[in-house]
Amino acid sequence: MDGSNTSKIRLQYFRSMICTPEKHKLVIKGLGFTRLNQIVEREDTDSIRGMVKKVPHLVRVVE
Repeated sequence: MDGSNTSKIRLQYFRSMICTPEKHKLVIKGLGFTRLNQIVEREDTDSIRGMVKKVPHLVRVVE
């Protein structure tokens, strides 16, 4: 794989993870979020999509 044609996905952490289960907090940390309303860009892979599906109430996909 050359990595030049990998698609990216932009994610926004828009709702606080206070009072959420510990697994949800670990998913947010695993996606690379450190603060609220932060936008990160990750590779569009099945594993990242699966992580986003675990916490749809905390993370949104930004176009």
